[in-house]
Amino acid sequence: MSRAINISLSEAVVSARCEKDGVRISAIEVLPSGGTHLVCVTSEGAEEMRTAFAKNLIAGKVKRFPFYRS
Repeated sequence: MSRAINISLSEAVVSARCEKDGVRISAIEVLPSGGTHLVCVTSEGAEEMRTAFAKNLIAGKVKRFPFYRS
């Protein structure tokens, strides 16, 4: 099971819910089209967040900002 999830809510809302539920975040980023890309530390945490955000999951591929290293 993937640890990555795309959610149609703001980064602040997603982050707060993860903190409330005790799910550790590996990476989190805003999506260009709106919403948040979340990567949990464990697949169990990701599954818990999939259940919590079931009505807000973005299906399919999403466009993400390109990685920029300075």
